[in-house]
Amino acid sequence: MSPHHRKTLVVAGHGMVGHRFVQAAIERGLTETYDLVVVGDEPRAAYDRVALTSFFEVGADELSFLPAGVYDDPRVRLLTGTEVEGFDPETRCVLLSGGEVVQYDELVLATGAAPFVPPIPGHDLDGCFVYRTIEDLEAIRSAAATAKVGAVIGGGLLGLEAANALAQLGLETHVVEMAPRLMAVQVDDAGGAVLTRHIEELGLTVHTGSATERVLGEDRVTGLALKDADPVAAEIVVFSAGIRPRDRLARDAGLDLAERGGVLVDERCRTSDEHVWAIGECAAPGGRMYGLVAPGYAMAEVVVDALLGGPGSFAGADMSTKLKLMGVDVAFFGDAFAATEGALELVFSDAVAGVYKKLVVSEDGTQLLGGILVGDASAYGVLRPMVASGIVLPDNPEELILPASRGGGGVELPDEAQVCSCNDVTKGDIIAAAAADETTRAGSTCGSCKAQTKKIIEDWFESQGKVVDRSICEHFALTRQELFEVIAVHGHTRFDDIVEAHGTGRGCDICKPAIASILASQLGGHVLEGDRRTLQDTNDAYLANIQRNGTYSVVPRIAGGEITPDKLIVIGEVARDFDLYTKITGGQRIDLLGARMEQLPAIWRRLVDAGFESGHAYGKSLRTVKSCVGSTWCRYGVQDSTQLAIDLELRYRGLRSPHKLKGGVSGCARECAEARSKDFGVIATEKGWNLYVAGNGGANPAHAQLLAGDLDRETLVRYLDRFLMYYIRTADRLQRTAPWVDSLDGGLDRVRAVVVDDALGLGSELEVAMARHVDTYVDEWSATLEDPDKLARFVSFVNAPDTPDPHISFTTERGQVQPADSDGPVSLGATIPVGAPQ
Repeated sequence: MSPHHRKTLVVAGHGMVGHRFVQAAIERGLTETYDLVVVGDEPRAAYDRVALTSFFEVGADELSFLPAGVYDDPRVRLLTGTEVEGFDPETRCVLLSGGEVVQYDELVLATGAAPFVPPIPGHDLDGCFVYRTIEDLEAIRSAAATAKVGAVIGGGLLGLEAANALAQLGLETHVVEMAPRLMAVQVDDAGGAVLTRHIEELGLTVHTGSATERVLGEDRVTGLALKDADPVAAEIVVFSAGIRPRDRLARDAGLDLAERGGVLVDERCRTSDEHVWAIGECAAPGGRMYGLVAPGYAMAEVVVDALLGGPGSFAGADMSTKLKLMGVDVAFFGDAFAATEGALELVFSDAVAGVYKKLVVSEDGTQLLGGILVGDASAYGVLRPMVASGIVLPDNPEELILPASRGGGGVELPDEAQVCSCNDVTKGDIIAAAAADETTRAGSTCGSCKAQTKKIIEDWFESQGKVVDRSICEHFALTRQELFEVIAVHGHTRFDDIVEAHGTGRGCDICKPAIASILASQLGGHVLEGDRRTLQDTNDAYLANIQRNGTYSVVPRIAGGEITPDKLIVIGEVARDFDLYTKITGGQRIDLLGARMEQLPAIWRRLVDAGFESGHAYGKSLRTVKSCVGSTWCRYGVQDSTQLAIDLELRYRGLRSPHKLKGGVSGCARECAEARSKDFGVIATEKGWNLYVAGNGGANPAHAQLLAGDLDRETLVRYLDRFLMYYIRTADRLQRTAPWVDSLDGGLDRVRAVVVDDALGLGSELEVAMARHVDTYVDEWSATLEDPDKLARFVSFVNAPDTPDPHISFTTERGQVQPADSDGPVSLGATIPVGAPQ
């Protein structure tokens, strides 16, 4: 078709759903006949709003769906930071905020929703925020820098996400919810009670059944006035009391709206104007607004199909959801509140472990209608598909929610069972893609179905008589666990010997660091000793974390967060003299950023002379053991958490493992050290210590689970030694403790049997291995400074050792140096200048 016959399609909105529409349009060939003009009012391209809270940990770039800011298809023009002021259905023109007028053949409204701010007095005071965009989070972070207490109005899904953000920023956090329980739309009273206990154990304060009457303060927020309750002091208030569809464009253009807001659309997502469509949260198919991303994605596909002349239609959506709120598993699916006539409920509740599970079944007990899972949602991947597929329940349906140790079991899913609700992918779709060596979008949005998807693929290949290759890489036909045992049994100490005896080729950037970690775990010693130096990744190779502009960060160990004034002064002097950016981390340490490679030894010398050592922030090893002040200072403390945290950090420092390890010790149940978000966490009781294991943050946060309670100190350390060594011996490469426990047959019960009950008779062996690590520990910074051969590595240019890398530059913001945009490649090692350029 010649260019002048091409049509124009305008997409108003570039959030998750708008981006999905453009993706589908490109993939399905719609851009062969249409030029797309995509208009987003935010200053950046679409990003993962579902994972918004992780912005504080990973940054905006990691959340972006379009890091380059443009689509690969040249027929798609993306305008960010631009608003659609309005459109005229008669002339089919769209007016943009910059004054540009765009003629359209078809218009897709994907304007999403806006946070609802209740019109209570004081809602517009300085210090009040909403929680919707990256810009909102940046504003909250800026305000939090000078605040101590924050409050969130709203205890629903988004409210708890906002509360998590305030807690991550180090604020004392309050959640105020008018309903009698948290997440009132998704969970029942019992589930809400368990969820509240989990959240309060993390140090947040929950106020349910509390209506906010006004925001206190004159020019700036000072707190909240609650009805029939004491006021709450707060310097930051975040409104998260629901959302409202952004339907102004349709309203101004005279299109039909739903009774409760939203653009009214038919089953093909077409509005009352035949050339205007609406998708996502701004749309109301059948008069109902859907506030989840999965229905929006389905609508996007339907409109693309309609524009291509296909038969697709939107017939409602599954509102089931699995998520983690501050590390707590929460899931709900189907008829969770037993609204179906004659429905029966099966409930399993373990208040000690913080687990609540409810199944709603049909009156005759043959069909699963819905359910609620709090504290342990591992069965969600099996249970939710059973609702839609109509699988007949087993004779004892309680087995579906009982722990494995109490007779719990599974059920085989049919091919039509939906596995990924975000992208509407069934088990059959996954198997078909595996058979055709193709891909699906399963697991690419919220990630809750990744484990289920992986298992379906592996089970299918095995059912075809094929061996599922779980090898660590192409050079070793062994898993990491098998490789660990082979190296131990044969006593290997060199990579060349290992690859010659048990592998092929010369190794790669997967197996080399993995074997380096295994050798470090088994033998101790310096990671740069002998031929081990060539196995390390960049961070371990230079004993520092490389940053985005090619500089490195230096993080000295501050065990338990305890530090003397003299040592604080030394850190400040080093940062001043080397012009380093300083940042207090979430693990109670001080990060010194911006060091050039050739500066590292000089920085280490100053720190080592003052009594510091490597904090191993660069290694897959123990990072920190965070603590509160415990009984030494706090009026609530029942044990000396600080001393225990120091002792545990010094015991496990330098312990190389499949992934990084973090610990925490809290002096009472108020949990100020956030121990239950760590790989191992210890919480004081009146009788001793409770040991929690397998929690972690990151993209898929997990809440640590109770392994054993009321332990004396000696038993606690023995169990921890066993747990960590069992993990190091059996986990996959780059597998954190939470997914490792999930991958074990029996899960936590299996870990408890090995660690506490010594069911395999490995207890003494694991303890001896840990004792060997403790006895052979050496500080890697000190050892490097004493070895001229190792020091020779720390130059930017081999033939000009005092010359700094010219591509590294800085600017100054907030009173400290910051990386400027690099004008060249990130330096990953020593290079040799030839002529003028590097």
